[in-house]
Amino acid sequence: MNLLTAIRLRHYSDGMISDFQQLSAKVGELAALTQSLRLENAVLRQAATVLAAENAELERKMDEAHQRLAVLLESIPEVVQDKESA
Repeated sequence: MNLLTAIRLRHYSDGMISDFQQLSAKVGELAALTQSLRLENAVLRQAATVLAAENAELERKMDEAHQRLAVLLESIPEVVQDKESA
């Protein structure tokens, strides 16, 4: 009976150790993935900031071009056609 108890305890602890090792490996993978995602997120945030600044600059240039075009259109004299000559 003493031998049976020893065998059961050994198998029981082996299973727990194996489960613990698997859990530990998964936690390590999760930690590595989390770190990788944090780095990727930081890069994406930086890229988004750069793109937002570029977008603001392009909007400013578009507004400037629109204003210039409006001034040019206002400076063009209207051609008035006489109904009789048409």
